[in-house]
Amino acid sequence: MAWLLVVVAGLLETGFAVCLKLSHGFTRLWPTIAFCIFALGSFGLLTMSLKKLDVGPAYAVWTGIGAAGTTIYGMVFLDDMVSTLKLVSISLVIIGVIGLQLSGSSH
Repeated sequence: MAWLLVVVAGLLETGFAVCLKLSHGFTRLWPTIAFCIFALGSFGLLTMSLKKLDVGPAYAVWTGIGAAGTTIYGMVFLDDMVSTLKLVSISLVIIGVIGLQLSGSSH
């Protein structure tokens, strides 16, 4: 269950990163509100998961999911540049996240 919380927290991290961009420096109301909701949810779930998981693997999985998710979202919906190197790198991040998740012990 703790790893599920980390995965959802990582997805929410993607949401808050995208909303941060869409807020244009917190000058747009609805993306700013969405940023706050996603950020609070993400940090809250990560905090709950850390009661059972080691901080290193949990944090790495959280940031890996957020980074990969944000990059993929940007390429698909925000016209961010797509390159072979970027796709290979995202794949390596995802493989690393899976490896860390599998290696992470719970208390």
